[in-house]
Amino acid sequence: MAAVYLDGGFKDPARDAAHAFRAALQAMARPGRIETVAGVAPPAPCSVAAGALLVTLCDTTTPIYLAPSHDTEGLRGWITFHTGAPFTGPEHAMFGLGTWAALAAVTRFSPGTAEYPDRSATLIVELGELSTNGATLSGPGIRTIARLSLPEVAAFQQNRRRFPLGFDTYLTCGDRLAGLPRSTRVEG
Repeated sequence: MAAVYLDGGFKDPARDAAHAFRAALQAMARPGRIETVAGVAPPAPCSVAAGALLVTLCDTTTPIYLAPSHDTEGLRGWITFHTGAPFTGPEHAMFGLGTWAALAAVTRFSPGTAEYPDRSATLIVELGELSTNGATLSGPGIRTIARLSLPEVAAFQQNRRRFPLGFDTYLTCGDRLAGLPRSTRVEG
């Protein structure tokens, strides 16, 4: 079992992390745009994209909540070895990982504070499909409109109404990821 923890990290850490970081930034800066990442092989049920986000964005100062869909001994060990990130409940997490159903109710995650809206949670939502079909997105980073398959619309609309507070979201499927910042307007 220890090999599961040690294997699966970036093969070329500096280069692979730089590519993953760029993809994460592009996805969040351009909501609805789908990016592809590679270089990691996290244990199931974690996707390549979610694993790349975790090893790129998390460290010993970023508490992670693993939803029941992803809370396995293998994944916990892999995250601990590759990031050193501590595990916590949803109320104190800086990152939450799981399926949409397992992460619910998303109102449990920190929306930040008026003084520090950047201290909100970022959700990494694992999907069975990720495509540029579905809900209509508009707002910062989108020229006119974009489309993105979302697990639901109402929660993202409610999240937008809380702006500048609220959570940011990465949607992942296989080696693909898309960003949905709290500033994005979502229409069914």
